[in-house]
Amino acid sequence: MPNEKSNACHRTSIGGQAVIEGVMMRGPHQIATAVRKPDGEIITEEQALGKIRKGKFVKLPIVRGCVNFFDSMIVGVKSLMFSAQFYDLDEEGNPVEQEPSPFEAWLEKKLGSEKMLNVVLYASVILSLLFSVGLFILLPTFLTGFLRSVVESHMLLTLIEGAVRIVIFICYLTLVSQMKDIKRVFMYHGAEHKSIFCYEAGLPLTVENVRTQSRFHPRCGTSFLLIVMVISILVFSIIPWDAETFAAIPVIGPFLVAIPWPITRMLLRLLLLPVVAGVSYEIIKFAGRHDNLLTRIISAPGMWFQRITTKEPEDSMIEVAITALTAVLPENKDDDRW
Repeated sequence: MPNEKSNACHRTSIGGQAVIEGVMMRGPHQIATAVRKPDGEIITEEQALGKIRKGKFVKLPIVRGCVNFFDSMIVGVKSLMFSAQFYDLDEEGNPVEQEPSPFEAWLEKKLGSEKMLNVVLYASVILSLLFSVGLFILLPTFLTGFLRSVVESHMLLTLIEGAVRIVIFICYLTLVSQMKDIKRVFMYHGAEHKSIFCYEAGLPLTVENVRTQSRFHPRCGTSFLLIVMVISILVFSIIPWDAETFAAIPVIGPFLVAIPWPITRMLLRLLLLPVVAGVSYEIIKFAGRHDNLLTRIISAPGMWFQRITTKEPEDSMIEVAITALTAVLPENKDDDRW
């Protein structure tokens, strides 16, 4: 059985994500992405943390959650692009070498390799944001808008919207988890969590020690997304969604009153999204720092969802996770304290 109780020794701020046949780890000073190539060799790319994470305003509550969220997306896409240089997966889930697409070759010819990578990077981040916001924020708002004529209670309508959002989230995770290539990514996700738990437990980072750890971690991005959904229900439910409220909003109030109610509702959801993300980050940070009944209740739903997004890894995957984690460990252990 996974050793969950031993994981309370040292709570680290180090985190990461699974990539194609690899793991990215972000430490207090740098980022490392380790990928196992088709020939079995583990190759590692290291880079310094972006300047945005070193600014003073990043330490402000709520603000730091928004900044960390968007920066994590950029770092995550960069790591995925790095791993994609070596791997693609065929229909059987086996890795094969990947050649540049004609579009990528055209971009590189026109812009140069560095500018081309930046264009692809930021385009990927923007598309990912649009997809996530559209599927998990705007679509539930749009669907529940049809119930306004039969549901008079604003609180009830918001609860229904939240339930629809969570159902869509569960269905999405369940569907993608059935894809063969995603299954391997989820196994690397499990290796990432296990290696971090091993480090927090103060054990030597060996395959044997990592294997015994839990694959369910309270600071996982899956837990963060679920908390975002719950907090969105609370935030959206306490704001009156009527013409008087819209009109009172500075600058954009008259504009909001003039457009159809469902569109207004979706626009205000977007405006409040940074606040929701910031509050959610503070909650998951609190839950990661403490171990009591309240934090276990907060963490429980996210841990349940990790049964979908993490799988037990192979030993070779654990080796990759250990390589990435070792590369970002600071000399002073207090530097990565959560």
